Amino acid sequence: MSTRLNPYLMFRGQAEEAMTFYQSVLGGALDVNTFAEFGGGGVPEDEQGQVMHSQLTTNDTVVLMGSDAPSTMPGQLTNGTMCISGDDLETIRGWFAALAEGGSVDLPFEEAPWGDHFGQVTDRFGIAWMFNSASGG
Repeated sequence: MSTRLNPYLMFRGQAEEAMTFYQSVLGGALDVNTFAEFGGGGVPEDEQGQVMHSQLTTNDTVVLMGSDAPSTMPGQLTNGTMCISGDDLETIRGWFAALAEGGSVDLPFEEAPWGDHFGQVTDRFGIAWMFNSASGG
């Protein structure tokens, strides 16, 4: 039996759009379920079509989950920072560029003082991402 740590992002009515966007960047299979599919979950009628749970599986080790926080769940959403690292410089560079579209580059993806390539971006949904590639490419 294996154990994984799966990032789980929360949105306000944008989960399906965001997760579809992440699938277009990262690839993989996306499963989406709405509150209506599971009996409504006590959320208001006009929010029944929002995402109760979604899961983007890109491979055995990368699974990104997300859902909408309905109005019955007040408060600030805190998603932290997503971090992608590895040695495939061109793939990571492409993901950085794609996630930056419609968002903002907080730190350009370039060679860092420690020799890796590193950068930070906030995507169009307000999610912060850090990228690090150990490849010297």
